[in-house]
Amino acid sequence: MTVKINALSQKISKNDVKGNQPSLPLAIAREREIDGIVMGVLSDGTPYLNQRGLAALCDVQNAHIGTISSLWNEVDQKPRIQRIKAILAKVGKVPPTAHIEVVHKGVTHYCYPTDVSLAIMEYYAIDAGVNVSEKARDNYRILAGSRLREMIYSQVGYDPASQHGKDRFAKWHERLALNHQSAPKGHFHVFNEAHTVIYELIVAGAEIGEKFVVDISIGQHWSKYWEEHNLSELYGPRQKYPHRYPDDHPQSKSNPQESWCYPLPALGAYREWLQDEYLEGGKFKGYLSGKVAKGDLPPSFAELALSALVPVQIEKPRKH
Repeated sequence: MTVKINALSQKISKNDVKGNQPSLPLAIAREREIDGIVMGVLSDGTPYLNQRGLAALCDVQNAHIGTISSLWNEVDQKPRIQRIKAILAKVGKVPPTAHIEVVHKGVTHYCYPTDVSLAIMEYYAIDAGVNVSEKARDNYRILAGSRLREMIYSQVGYDPASQHGKDRFAKWHERLALNHQSAPKGHFHVFNEAHTVIYELIVAGAEIGEKFVVDISIGQHWSKYWEEHNLSELYGPRQKYPHRYPDDHPQSKSNPQESWCYPLPALGAYREWLQDEYLEGGKFKGYLSGKVAKGDLPPSFAELALSALVPVQIEKPRKH
């Protein structure tokens, strides 16, 4: 069965593959296992697959990938090593080693950068003769070109732009600074209560900003729920409060925005609704699906965000 991984695209850089003797020791910045495939990003931004994960995608035993590494610099090059290096030579340079060894939490990890991983995947998808399998071909079709790199970045929640001075939390912090004390005493507002959702989205890789304002979606659904269930009769009337957006948001042109705030006695009901109705009831999934359809999010990001915020349901034992 093919390992199912959704992925998107990007241009391969010659700087992806680093030598085995960098000037400073590399570390693992992010790592995650998905369906038995371990992937991650090194401290210099290099995305990678581990040896077992790469073997699974190529539909071969782990030892076959290890042999490629051990024979990489043999004088008498085996045909498969020659072919893999020829593939690498077409897209960039051939690295001095097939993998990068990194000690992480006391264990040595064998990290295969994306260029090397794709060259090996291409070999087993096309050139491996009797060792070519349909599974290897399917996985290569899904991840060929630049898709593997972007998929890894998305799945582990790594923003390569943040390595160049970009603070992915900046726009959220700007809104917090403008609005953290906006609601009148005795009331709460959805923006401040959405902090857990927003934080998890940022960690998962979302660029929270003027085009991605999830608290608007939450607020609209909660307002509808409030009205449909006449919650003002139970908790008291809600009020409007001034909400402001940072200057680089198009919404700022009409600052301050009037937004609903709710009586504090309703906070418990809101939090239950957020978990049961919005997150687990499908509304959050619908919001992310809409962003994917518009091209604002990669499908793999939506999957990661859902896994972070929507817990796996534990089935209750059946009564006999």
